[in-house]
Amino acid sequence: MTTDIGEQPAGFARLLSAEHAGPIARVAEVIARRRPRHVVFTARGTSDHAALYGAYLTEIRLGIPAGLASPSTITVFGARPDLSDALVVGVSQSGGSPDLVEVIRVARASGALTLAVTNAPQSPLARAAELSVDIAAGHERAVAATKTYTAELLALLLLVEGIRNGDGSLPAVERAALDALPDLAARTLADPTPTQLAARYRFAARLVTTGRGYAYPTAREAALKLMETSYLPALAFSGADLLHGPLAMTDPDVPVLAVVGSGLGGRSMREVLPRLGERRADVVVVGSADVEGATRMAVPDVDERYAPLLDILPLQRLALSLALARGEDPDAPRGLKKVTSTM
Repeated sequence: MTTDIGEQPAGFARLLSAEHAGPIARVAEVIARRRPRHVVFTARGTSDHAALYGAYLTEIRLGIPAGLASPSTITVFGARPDLSDALVVGVSQSGGSPDLVEVIRVARASGALTLAVTNAPQSPLARAAELSVDIAAGHERAVAATKTYTAELLALLLLVEGIRNGDGSLPAVERAALDALPDLAARTLADPTPTQLAARYRFAARLVTTGRGYAYPTAREAALKLMETSYLPALAFSGADLLHGPLAMTDPDVPVLAVVGSGLGGRSMREVLPRLGERRADVVVVGSADVEGATRMAVPDVDERYAPLLDILPLQRLALSLALARGEDPDAPRGLKKVTSTM
C-alpha cells in the first residue's frame, strides 16, 4: 500500500501524457458528437466514489443530468430500463465484476452509448462496452485501492472536460494546471501530518468524514479506506446531511475529518464547522482552506474540480498509518479480495 500510494504522482504524469490522454480525448469527441441526454454511472466500492465524482462533474460542467445506477435492479430484479438516450459509464479498476458487466450489456442492448473506465483494457467490462478508457495505473499491489482511485478521477476529469470542449481537447490554461498535478501530489505526500495523527487516533472507536460538492466523494472514499484497513467504523456524510441529524453523535471522542477547500463546496462547509465546534468535536480539516483553531492536513490550493485528486492523498496515508498503529496489515485486509464478484 505504501508503494501504491507513492506511485500516484507518476501515475498522474503517465495519464496526462499524449500516449494516454490522446485516446481519452478521442473517446470524449465521440461522446460529444452523440450528445447524450443523460449520464448513468455504474460502479462498486472505491470506484463508486470515483463515479460519484464523475456525476458531479457531468452535472456541473456539462449541464447534463447524471446519476448512479443500482445494478441489482437489472441483475436481481430483471429490470430493463430504457437507456436509449443515455451514456452509461461503467467504472471499475478490475473490469471483472459480473454485475457491472451485465448493466453495460443491458444498457447497450437498449440503445445506450456505453463506456468502460478501467485499469484492465482487456477485461470483460471493456469488451462489453462500445467505448473504453484505460486509466493506466499499472499493477496495484495492495487489496485496498489507492492509485487506481485517483487514476479513475483524473480519467473522468479529462473525459468530461474533453466532452465540454466538443473535440476532446483542453484549453492551454487548463492543460497547464493539470500538468502541475504530479509535482503537487508529490509535495502533498511528503507532509508528515497523517502519520502524526495516526498516533493520536490509534484508539478511536468510530470516526466521521464529511465534505460537500466535489469533496463529498473524497469523504466517502476516506471512510471506506479506514474501514477496510483499520476495521474502524467510519461514517461519511455530506456537510448538509450531517446537519440533518447525525451531528448529534459528534462529541470530543468522535474524530471528524472535514474536507474543506477554497471553492464553493468548501465555503458551504463554513456553516458546518461552527456547529461541530458547538459539539466540541475533534475536527481535522483536510484541504486548502485555512480554518482557525483546527488541526489541518494541508493540501495545495487548486481549482475545485482538481482538488479531489490531492485531498484524498493524506487521507490514504492516514488510513495506512492508522492500520499499522493498530497492529493491522493494510496490504491484506481480512475478508477482502482484489476483485469482488457480485450480481
